[in-house]
Amino acid sequence: MWICSILPPPHFFIECLHNVYKVNDFPSRIFRRLNSLPASLLKVKYFGTTASNTSFPAVWTFCGQPLNRLPGHLAAARRNSLCTMPEVPEQKFDLDLHSPHPRVRGMTTLDRAAFKRNVVIPALKVNKDLLSKLEKPLKRVLLKRPGLKRVVEDPEDESRKFLLLDPHAISDSCSLGESEQQILKSFNISPEIVKYNQELTYDHFKVDEILQAVLPEGQEVTTAFSRIGHIIHLNLRDHQLPYKHIIGQVILDKNPGITCAVNKTNTIDNAYRNFQMEVLAGEDNMITKVKEHHIMYEFDFSKVYWNPRLCTEHMRIVGLLKPGDLLFDVFAGVGPFAIPAAKKGCIVFANDLNPDSYKWLQHNCKLNKVDRKVKVFNMDGRQFLEEPVKEELTRQLSLKERNSCLHIVMNLPAMAVEFLDVFRHLLDGEPGSTSLPTVHCYCFSKHDNPVQDVQERVEACLGISLEGLCSVELVRNVAPNKDMMCISFSLPPKVLYKPLSSLKGADNPQEPASKRLRPNEEPPEEKNNLMV
Repeated sequence: MWICSILPPPHFFIECLHNVYKVNDFPSRIFRRLNSLPASLLKVKYFGTTASNTSFPAVWTFCGQPLNRLPGHLAAARRNSLCTMPEVPEQKFDLDLHSPHPRVRGMTTLDRAAFKRNVVIPALKVNKDLLSKLEKPLKRVLLKRPGLKRVVEDPEDESRKFLLLDPHAISDSCSLGESEQQILKSFNISPEIVKYNQELTYDHFKVDEILQAVLPEGQEVTTAFSRIGHIIHLNLRDHQLPYKHIIGQVILDKNPGITCAVNKTNTIDNAYRNFQMEVLAGEDNMITKVKEHHIMYEFDFSKVYWNPRLCTEHMRIVGLLKPGDLLFDVFAGVGPFAIPAAKKGCIVFANDLNPDSYKWLQHNCKLNKVDRKVKVFNMDGRQFLEEPVKEELTRQLSLKERNSCLHIVMNLPAMAVEFLDVFRHLLDGEPGSTSLPTVHCYCFSKHDNPVQDVQERVEACLGISLEGLCSVELVRNVAPNKDMMCISFSLPPKVLYKPLSSLKGADNPQEPASKRLRPNEEPPEEKNNLMV
């Protein structure tokens, strides 16, 4: 009886066998315990009463056998469970080195420490003196992750360094290709690939990688912005507004020299062409400096209009001018057309209704030493055309000989077309032999054919066809299905000058006094009738 007392209770074996029949995955620890029992003990027959014998199942007769001799399906279960169970393949290297830790998803306040992530990168151990000889031949398989060094120190061996490899260039067998192995063999270097543990931090990730990890999955990530000196200007969508501060801070962190990030809170819907904005990150300093084509501009970005995407257009128009030409800038802003034109040797009349733009326009003219070549006005655009422009055009077009050209720039795309009716019969007299002014008018179009749309709208304002007399240029795409266009045309004489018929008659101030009716004087026809 003492022999049986050292054995596990019978229900232990019953439960084990029940599990074998029930499931295929029989725990290996059970069989280890069975194998550890002396076979002689498992073969001991119980000596006692018949009733007592019935309490021990017959399974005891084969529990002592070697487990590989278990009968039938029990042996198969044993083999499937322990001997031939397929192992889950171990991922030796991290293939994704561009994603921060998943815990940052949904973050609205920037926590840089939360972006830390440990990855395993394949590497070769190489002697220091061979590194320069290997980087070019092994270029195809070297790590190409921006922000991570390809060569790192080996803390255990000062004579060697780790040469980090691209995990996508490593085969499933965790070995290099035939050509790379031959290269290593030629330098007597072991082709064995080792694991290198690398910690990725916030500093390793780019703006789009960070924001893609933070914003909800599937949402559009905005990484584009306009830079105005030390300020970045964002146009965030509604779904991005809950994350606006973290977006602003991340872009600030990743762009050296930027100290302020702002977001536009409304569209440009006022006569001054500025918009309301909020500071998302950084300092609240809107006075900025911008350099465009070697010309410096200073202004308060919160109070004037400035768009760095128009720099190419500024130079395109200035490129059409010659020294000595006359430029009328109707909506001059802080001077992106006027100042480079003056630098080129042109005479400039520059106007803007916004008092802040007028102030900074004067400042920038002095800053760039062209204040003597630019006449600055603070007037409504229509008044500017009807008064100083009309006066100067009359003087210029009355000259018998004039080598200079006249250009009128109207860069107010939201409403510049509405000002074109001012040119209808603006001047008196007859057109001379000199060339008439060329107008460059900007406007937006949402039409499928923006060129046709712009030309038709301008023709409606001028009251004349411009077919074959104008050119229309695409300036930039402002939004989906919205383009900024520029139409250039020479003002037709029929538009600019009053018709001769309107200059004759009773209301003509140049009519001789003898032929003008005096007050209360009857017309000659009526006098003759009365006399009859």
